[in-house]
Amino acid sequence: MKQPQHITPVGAKTTFVEVWRWGQELERLHARIAPRFARPEPRRRALAYLKGIVSSVECKNGWQLAEHAGEARPDGMQRLLNSAVWDADLVRDDLRAYILERLGDPQAVLVIDESSFRKRGKKSAGVKQQYCGTTGRVENCQVGVFLSYVSQKGHTLIDRELYLPKEWIDDPGRCREAGIPEETPFQTKCELARQMVERLWEARIPFAWVVADTVYGGNLDLRIWLEAHGYSYVLAVACDEPVGIQTASGRKRMTVADAEALVLHADSW
Repeated sequence: MKQPQHITPVGAKTTFVEVWRWGQELERLHARIAPRFARPEPRRRALAYLKGIVSSVECKNGWQLAEHAGEARPDGMQRLLNSAVWDADLVRDDLRAYILERLGDPQAVLVIDESSFRKRGKKSAGVKQQYCGTTGRVENCQVGVFLSYVSQKGHTLIDRELYLPKEWIDDPGRCREAGIPEETPFQTKCELARQMVERLWEARIPFAWVVADTVYGGNLDLRIWLEAHGYSYVLAVACDEPVGIQTASGRKRMTVADAEALVLHADSW
């Protein structure tokens, strides 16, 4: 179990001036992404949505965010997310440039991980009965694969992809109803992760390391790509993962568990 950590300095207090500065910075960030929205209404509402997301509102659904923005109904917030014309990938690229200006570091670490979002219905893109990491059991949920950027200056999410199970891709009518383009191929979570890392490489975003758990560490294609492009990595693998190690009698191939028993002892840790 992960030990509790104090990430906020003990005794730290937020001042009014700091809160005011955060609000000003959020508006500057919004001005940066505003051109990605085709019409003024969603452009303005996007700022209200962001303010609601970073607010103290506990339940951040359409109704609560609309109330926080002073709107009587959630229709506008729902239109912003469901049908307003704006390019999410271009907004992602704008945010990536913003992150690089503040956190960019040649020795930065990329963290690959997934997160799940519980759902009640069957119409949300990619929803199905699947393992939900949020609750630790199989539930009706969506799963997203995320990429975090970590440097000495701070850390933040830098990219994301929604996992679409094969049964969704094999059902064009269901995809069409959910707004998923017909040409969307099926991709595993590992393929989505590699796609995001490749995007950063193509955009020349500086980083040196990639870390992930066994879901991604067991993917040989990902490891080969990282090695071929000169990136170091720490990827967890299952105990039965085959590895090659150099022994006194030559190179041998065995499982991780066997290698651990051969070369590590109680005092090695």
